[in-house]
Amino acid sequence: MLQDEKVRLRAARREDLVLLCQFNNDVEVELGSGGDPPYPQSLERLQADFDNRLGDGRHNGMSWVVEADIANEAEGKVIGHCALFNVDDVAHTAELGIVIGDKAYWGRGYGSDAVNVLLDYAFRLRNLRKVFLTVNGNNPRAIRAYAKCGFVEEGRWRKHVWSNGEYVDLVCMGVLREEYQR
Repeated sequence: MLQDEKVRLRAARREDLVLLCQFNNDVEVELGSGGDPPYPQSLERLQADFDNRLGDGRHNGMSWVVEADIANEAEGKVIGHCALFNVDDVAHTAELGIVIGDKAYWGRGYGSDAVNVLLDYAFRLRNLRKVFLTVNGNNPRAIRAYAKCGFVEEGRWRKHVWSNGEYVDLVCMGVLREEYQR
């Protein structure tokens, strides 16, 4: 379990899947997180994927649910999920993804707090050299939040993503371990 002031990151449990499925099927959440285009997802499919990952005997990878309101509760409220993926063990890099699915927690710093927890984990505990991500150019709120966490724009693929009825830029951002300051 990883924790900071506002959030706790923990492994997903089977009972979390109902809420995560709701987040995954919310068009506004999917568009905000770069869903291109959003696809419907059944709870049964999410449960089958979860069960397959558990059944293969390996660890859960670097994927967590995001809990908020942890100061007041032993069990926080699940508000989203996040992960480090596409890990390159030679270059020591990984891609970051995050979704805050509970809209009541948008714009209140919970996503930034979760990203900072992930970056601390990536650099201090996993010995990664760089964490990168892509974000749709029509999502200035997310771009500002990532910049606040130390990410810098490294490139832009012009009109690369079909999002909500138009082609938008795909913004590539990254942060190096030596640039990251908690």
